[in-house]
Order: sequence, then structure tokens, then C-alpha cells
Amino acid sequence: MNSSSSGFLEIWSSIMTFGGIAIIAAGILYYFLYFFRVSIIPDFKSKYDFINTSEIVWFKRVFLIIAVGIGFLINTYASKTIDQMGAWFFVRFFFGIAGATIIAYVAALILDNWYPTKINSKLRKWRYMPRINAKTGNKMKLLSEDEEDVHLDAGMIAEENVFSIDYDVWIDESSKEIKIEKYSGHLIALRCNNCGFFTMKVVKEEIVEKYEDGSPKELLKNYQCSYCKNKRATQFTISTREAEDYKNVKPKSTKSPRSIELVKIEIAAGHKGNKFYEFQSIEDAQRFLEEFDFDKLS
Repeated sequence: MNSSSSGFLEIWSSIMTFGGIAIIAAGILYYFLYFFRVSIIPDFKSKYDFINTSEIVWFKRVFLIIAVGIGFLINTYASKTIDQMGAWFFVRFFFGIAGATIIAYVAALILDNWYPTKINSKLRKWRYMPRINAKTGNKMKLLSEDEEDVHLDAGMIAEENVFSIDYDVWIDESSKEIKIEKYSGHLIALRCNNCGFFTMKVVKEEIVEKYEDGSPKELLKNYQCSYCKNKRATQFTISTREAEDYKNVKPKSTKSPRSIELVKIEIAAGHKGNKFYEFQSIEDAQRFLEEFDFDKLS
């Protein structure tokens, strides 16, 4: 009995050792495979979309694979000093499963709640990387918000007005060829003021006020943190300007118009609590502050 037990433990130890090393190596290989997959995508927009939708998913798989490998290695603890089966074997097996589960779970929390802030800089890099016209080889110019509306239809402008979709318009100034790229309204979720994670996302949008002709005037966006479930609402004014209105508008010069994603203002209202307002440009925020009446704060 002791001989068969000892033989089983030796085989078990070998499987756990070499299996753990092999699985961890597979996880590391899978990690580098992701970067190879990104590197072979030729189009910047396609690269952006792949990173935006796949990077966290891939990294979760990497940590899951490595966690399983570590669970295997935990089952080799004290294998050289113990040569008989006993309760310790099942205790060690339990700790192996628990260790792997904790590693995978903590990694998933980090990737879901902290890592998106790191992806943001990577996404901005590929979103604003100068485009090259495949037909002419010329470098294309990214139009400003005022300039680009001339090239968008009414539906696209409406999507931008409610911040659900953002369009980038690139133009080859020599051939006048246009390239329009579609993005979600925000690169990442907003930062939650309760837990501090970038997990505040829009869960509902509703029109709360309309113009006399029935068109939407005020949009209320309801946010909820996917981590701590904190909620808040922000009201936006919807522009009524059409594409024709922008044709004679001269674009304003600014040092880095695309470097600002969102302007957020927090007003401490005492017993009324803190109020948060979000704007797509510094100009909108300045107009808000000029017209703001504290006495009317609800």
C-alpha cells in the first residue's frame, strides 16, 4: 500500500511540476501572441477597434491560464518530504484551487476597473495617428469639430449632439477625398466619484425638454457605476445647428483640440449636495459658468 501510494505521489508531483511550467509558459506565449495579432493589423481604425474590444478579454485569458499553472505548482509543495497519502494531500489540492481562483479573480477586477485607464492612452494613439490615403499616398488632415460637420449627414450630427457616437473626418487636401471613422461617444467609462474607478457608464438617456417645433432641446443622461452601483445624472443641451450652418464658420485655432475628451465641473452646493456637469469643450463650460445661477440650483 505504501509502495503504490508513494508511486502515485511521484507521478502526481511530476504531472503538477511539468504541467504547471508548461501551462504558465503557454500563458506567457498567449500574451505575446496578442501583441503579434495587434501588430499585423494594417489599418489604424481596425487596430483601435481590436484593442478596444479584445485587449481586456485576451489579458483575462492570460491570467486565467497562468493562475491554473500556479495552481498546479502549489500541488507540488512538500512533495519531496512526504511519501504517503493523507489529509494533507486534499488540503494542498484545495489550496491549489483556491490560489488559482484568487489570482484569476483579482486579475479580472484589476482589468475591469483599473486597466481601462491605461487602454485610453493606447486608444488615443491609434485614433489620432495620421492617416495615409491608400490611393495617393498623401497624409490626411483630421478636421475640427466645426469643419467636420459639413461632411456628416443629419443622422450623424444628431448622434454627435447627444454624445452617443463620435465621428472623425479625415481629408486628403490634394485629392479632397474624405474618410469618416465612427467611434463610441467616450473612449472609456468616466471616473466614479464614489469608488474612484473609471466605471461610470451611461445606462439611460431621455429627452426632458423640447423646442417649440418638437425637436429635442435638453438631454438627461443617467450614469451608474458598474463597480459600486453609485448613480448620477447630467443634463446636456442639444444643438440645433445643421451642416449648412458650419460652411462659413472659420475653425478656431487651438493648441490641442483633440486632447480634451471631456470638461467636468463639480459644484459644491452645501446641503443640496455636489452637482456634476459635463461638457464637450472648454467654450461650452465657460458659457455654462457665465450663465450659471446658484439660486436656481435644485
